[in-house]
Amino acid sequence: MKVGPKVVLLLRDPEGFGRAISDAFHPNPTASVTEESFELSLERYGIRNCKASGKVRHFLDQHGQYEVSVLLMEFYESPILACAFNEVLAQLAGQKSSSMPTIVAPFFVASSKLKWDSKSATKFDSKVSLYGIQIGPETDISKAIIARTQKAPPSLQIHHEPLACLLQLVRVLNLPTLVLIGQRGQRISDKEELEILYEIGELLANTCKLNFSRGKITWKPTKKSKDEQEPWRALYG
Repeated sequence: MKVGPKVVLLLRDPEGFGRAISDAFHPNPTASVTEESFELSLERYGIRNCKASGKVRHFLDQHGQYEVSVLLMEFYESPILACAFNEVLAQLAGQKSSSMPTIVAPFFVASSKLKWDSKSATKFDSKVSLYGIQIGPETDISKAIIARTQKAPPSLQIHHEPLACLLQLVRVLNLPTLVLIGQRGQRISDKEELEILYEIGELLANTCKLNFSRGKITWKPTKKSKDEQEPWRALYG
């Protein structure tokens, strides 16, 4: 899989975050964009009826060179999700170019899925701030994003499976990765959630030299009841 030196890795999640961010990117006036689909076999994991698939939009400079690749991967339930992530990351790690691409992976996570001790609470309570986690070798792009975000507290516990899974895999592979985390939840209004989406998109666009259109963002996540979110609780009344 040929990609640019900067890869924005997104999931086509049920809430629509990945698709919303991907659709809002467009090239600079002197640049162009191409798109391709991919399918990666999961047979080595014993999975024969499903493949890791998605689309990649490549943003090219005026000379036709890849600058940024926005990879939107289909969403899968576990354990297939871990296998799909691993195959995509293996493709990125196996680049023949002289330098490994920097992966930037933004996530929009319910605040209930992020836990930290009380000593770190003051560092992790802003509704509109973004938090960064750097993994692997530091690169110019990871430094630029970290400089504009707050560092996630060391005590942070992540109970959002896609995010936790990706973090584990990039640590094992030691890939240059910057994970960007925005919070959403019951205490954050729809308007504030939209502002966080804008902040994520504009940060990515500025650091990756893309254009970002707020007008192309659509954000209407399905609101689920507690029973729908956690059906097992019904067993305990």
